[in-house]
Amino acid sequence: MKLRPLKASHVYDIVTQIPEGKVTTYGDIARALGHPRASRVIGRILNKNPNPLVTPCHRVIKSDGNIGGYAFGKVRKKELLKKEGLCFIGDSTAEFEKYRIPFQKLRYEDLASFTSSRR
Repeated sequence: MKLRPLKASHVYDIVTQIPEGKVTTYGDIARALGHPRASRVIGRILNKNPNPLVTPCHRVIKSDGNIGGYAFGKVRKKELLKKEGLCFIGDSTAEFEKYRIPFQKLRYEDLASFTSSRR
């Protein structure tokens, strides 16, 4: 099966699905879009997020629960996540799995029709 290209708009669509008080990982987004090895690409795309008010990229963290980077700085990212109810031990999310949305729950709406058209 041929992979379709990874587009920033697809990443942003996924990120808009993350509810307040929840997080996902760069790798989870990559897997949800069918590109399991593209977590660094996801990070670069989110670093260029043109509208962080609509696309809450601060809700995307590293797979080990560490806060990771943020275009407006780690301190700001941590502040935003704390306001949403997350707790931290240093830069790591306390009770990470409690707040994490697994990649199976992240869906790019077009993905289902794309994969079914390839069968």
